[in-house]
Amino acid sequence: MGKVVLVTGVARQLGGRFVRRIQREPDVDRVIGVDAVPPDHHLGGAEFLRADIRHPAIARVLAEHAVDTVVHMDVNGTPLGKSGSRATVKETNVIGTMQLLGACQKTPSVRRLVVKSSTNVYGSAPRDPAIFTESTPPKSLPSGGFAKDTVEVEGYVRGFARRRPDVAVCVLRFANILGPCADSPLAEYFSLPVLPTVLGFDPRLQFVHEDDAIEVLRIAAGEPRRATLNSGTFNVAGDGVLLLSQAARRLGRPTLPFFLPTVTWVGTALRSVGVLDFSPEQIRLLTHGRVVQTTQMRETLGFHPRYTTAEAFADFARSRGTGLLPPETLARTVDRIAAVLPAGRGQN
Repeated sequence: MGKVVLVTGVARQLGGRFVRRIQREPDVDRVIGVDAVPPDHHLGGAEFLRADIRHPAIARVLAEHAVDTVVHMDVNGTPLGKSGSRATVKETNVIGTMQLLGACQKTPSVRRLVVKSSTNVYGSAPRDPAIFTESTPPKSLPSGGFAKDTVEVEGYVRGFARRRPDVAVCVLRFANILGPCADSPLAEYFSLPVLPTVLGFDPRLQFVHEDDAIEVLRIAAGEPRRATLNSGTFNVAGDGVLLLSQAARRLGRPTLPFFLPTVTWVGTALRSVGVLDFSPEQIRLLTHGRVVQTTQMRETLGFHPRYTTAEAFADFARSRGTGLLPPETLARTVDRIAAVLPAGRGQN
């Protein structure tokens, strides 16, 4: 008998792609996709069960199907579709995770748990370290939003790991996931014709390509390869960083700098009219940035991303089309300006 894998959050594109990928593993016998709403995309040969992980009935699903591997991907920062609400997302993130972990605790067949988390757990603050490692505590705990959800989720996962030491637990802290199918708040922000920025700040950003996200989830859900260990907590990001100004130039989109209080007001206005989920934590990221170390991902987990941060962003940019300012023309203009400025005054 092969493994029985249960995946939550399959109505979203990333969850659906992972379900289709994990079915191809030779040691996987069945894949069960779970979500509160039916997916718009196909799940290959997987079985879909319409179930809300916020309800205790999820325990019956695990027991009836003798699930041995649970991949929890239903931890998100934005609602699915336009009809969802932030309150529903928070309940799914926090209450749903509690119910799911309670169900896993009661199900003896569960031997492996993978949780999709986020580098949002570190927050974004002016006195942050240059690089976060997995053991670096945040300077200040997030006060709300998705960042606070991820902190609570990881707290529940640590409690579960103590109660079920026989279960291999892997927490993957993803940097911002980008790619042609990305549907994150940051992807929506980069799709705006003009990018609002905070005057005087040019944050460092990291990205992970959606293809790499699928691959690292696959590695975490399987048996560890020789000389690797796929239980523990791992930062996941592509090599290198991009400044926000570099990202804007590569998209060909002009930036519009505001003072911080004005950006906060703009973000509130965009959220109220449903144009963009420009949350306070998003504003903090676009002010102070965030960079994580990925040594453990490479040396312990044994995962080497195919895409760097710059390459992941380039693939995303190609899917969004040319902005108001063609990137090649913009780059040549910046080069000319830098060439005529005195040495040390210009930067590409």
